[in-house]
Amino acid sequence: MRRNLLDTSPLVGYLRRRPVAVSLVAPWVAAAEAATSIVVYAEAIEHLKGLPNSSGHVAELQTALEEILPYGLNYTILDRYADLRRNLRPPYGSGLIGIFDTLIAATALEHDLTLVTMDTDFQRVPGLRVLLIPRHVR
Repeated sequence: MRRNLLDTSPLVGYLRRRPVAVSLVAPWVAAAEAATSIVVYAEAIEHLKGLPNSSGHVAELQTALEEILPYGLNYTILDRYADLRRNLRPPYGSGLIGIFDTLIAATALEHDLTLVTMDTDFQRVPGLRVLLIPRHVR
């Protein structure tokens, strides 16, 4: 059962074999507890295409997504996205977060997943469970 939605930094860290990311993510992958968003795929692919041997990195990402389920967008997630944007907007909320981040948060909420991230902005999303990896830990 999927329990964790990987944001871009943990997913890319796992693919680039960063020790902290591997130690965190590998057990979830083995237990089929890791998921991501198709929006994270877009952010990750943009990053990976900027690296040397980008085709190899892209191939690794596509292989990893055979085990790390990428959730797509649907009307329910997009409705939740709209509600989040409206609720985060001042004066009612603590301030907007990026459009992609709001879509990622809506996906995690819709599928009742904990978002694994290095981005503190997600902590402003009401009701979102966040596992925050400190930025200094790579």
